[in-house]
Amino acid sequence: QVQLVESGGGLVQAGGSLRLSCAASGRTFSSYAMGWFRQAPGKERRTVATISWSGDSTYYADSVKGRFTISRDNAKNTVSLQMNSLIPEDTAIYYCAAKYGRLSAAPVLGYDYWGQGIQVTVSS
Repeated sequence: QVQLVESGGGLVQAGGSLRLSCAASGRTFSSYAMGWFRQAPGKERRTVATISWSGDSTYYADSVKGRFTISRDNAKNTVSLQMNSLIPEDTAIYYCAAKYGRLSAAPVLGYDYWGQGIQVTVSS
């Protein structure tokens, strides 16, 4: 199992930046693909960005391409999401998640373990 704790959320004005981080417990972090997901009020949870166990493959939702960057540090058991050019539509609870398996491609769905979530609010 892996336990995940997000940090770095908060309130930012449109056009600003935030960096989310997720710290994972356990010694097998490099065996997991990692992802960031978000859920806005009244909407379903959606995939934002994912990264393969090695970091060689990434996936981004169309809505965040060119603005968000996912990265991981297997030595520090962390995954991050750099969010630039934020817009009010990015307002949501953001979740870090892990999916077991050393797949070559960054998986979009089917994540096994989830963090508690962190609020990101973008004001206009």
